Amino acid sequence: MDKVEIPRKAIYRISIYSRCLRRLSEKGIETVSSSALASAAGVKPAQLRKDLGYFGQFGTRGLGYPVEVLLKTFREVLGRATLQPVILVGAGNLGRALLRYEGFLKEGFEVLGAFDKNAELIDTKRVPVPVYPDSVMVEFIEKHHVRMAIICVPAEFGQGVANTLVEAGVQGILNFSPTILHVPENVVVTRVDLAMELENLSFFIDQ
Repeated sequence: MDKVEIPRKAIYRISIYSRCLRRLSEKGIETVSSSALASAAGVKPAQLRKDLGYFGQFGTRGLGYPVEVLLKTFREVLGRATLQPVILVGAGNLGRALLRYEGFLKEGFEVLGAFDKNAELIDTKRVPVPVYPDSVMVEFIEKHHVRMAIICVPAEFGQGVANTLVEAGVQGILNFSPTILHVPENVVVTRVDLAMELENLSFFIDQ
């Protein structure tokens, strides 16, 4: 189907809907009501219906939404109809932990390899993908048509890595590096700052 212009805030909720629908599908459930799906996703039914409106009309009054139809639609629009290739840059402790995370594959993302400036020193015994020197990263990205990358390098190297990724054609970056990345408008960056998240938790706990 044609690409749909979806607000960035809605993308996160759509991913949650997909997970809920996949669990329903695994249980053999064919239809789900808007109230039940909204409750499972932690949103209000009105928000759910608004988000689904980006894709057209679904469901039948009194019968609910067809689970498999919604799943197929979400996968096509979000680019998950096939496995999406991803690379990881920075195979330190955090990077290697992420490489062992099996959830990426379940969500439709295949981590093809990792890159590190000291690849020869990395302990790869429990790493499920090859770890390459960063000198071959650009060639690898172009060869495998990689458009998404995860950055797990120290702050001082984050921007340089991002620049290289963007120049090689990467359009989406999941940034675990503790620094703000400056990228062109056509490149999407999602920042994961674990320390900042803990600070937020600490604030609410102390209230």
